Amino acid sequence: MTLPQARQGETVSDSGGHAPDLSWSALVEQIREGEPTGMEDLYRIFSKGIRFLLYRHFGAQDLDDKVHDAFLVITQSIQRGDLREPERLMGYVRTVVRRQISAHIQTAIDRRRNYADLDMIAPLRDRRPNPETRMVERQKVELAMRLLNSIPKRDREVLIRFYLQEQSPAQICRDLALTQTQFRLIKSRAKARFGALGKRCISRRLREA
Repeated sequence: MTLPQARQGETVSDSGGHAPDLSWSALVEQIREGEPTGMEDLYRIFSKGIRFLLYRHFGAQDLDDKVHDAFLVITQSIQRGDLREPERLMGYVRTVVRRQISAHIQTAIDRRRNYADLDMIAPLRDRRPNPETRMVERQKVELAMRLLNSIPKRDREVLIRFYLQEQSPAQICRDLALTQTQFRLIKSRAKARFGALGKRCISRRLREA
């Protein structure tokens, strides 16, 4: 079997490549079962369309991260069973990506608003380092290391190599025997786990304060 043709109006697709020899239902089932080939096929089919949509809204800055964050959200939602009709996969992907775009825009708006508030307060603050500031920074580093140590070993190694040791994706793939697609998916998943753990930890501290 071959993948069905895109319906008129669909924009999230990979029109420049050949679809793998399986149906939408089979692809969705592979993703639900957590099979790496299913996630790689999903990436190969839709990556160009998703990249185009994100580029059109945000430009080239952090484009790879945004693309892989979108794929992480899509695969996780499919694994949760949110997609009830596999034959509607293409439209579902488009909907999820548009939600991600809206979320990115809202985050940018909130960030600009927060920066504006900080700019108004900043002149009143003494910016010189002090023992309290140094203690807070040290606590942040300790928290980050605890969170890193709590995620799976391979996820942790990818984050450390890429963000702390500033190794190239090619070197990481070579050392860890990963394909480029596997590296991108692992990095996005690891970032999401790290961020979620950080939010839960901060929320718990606020409740305890």
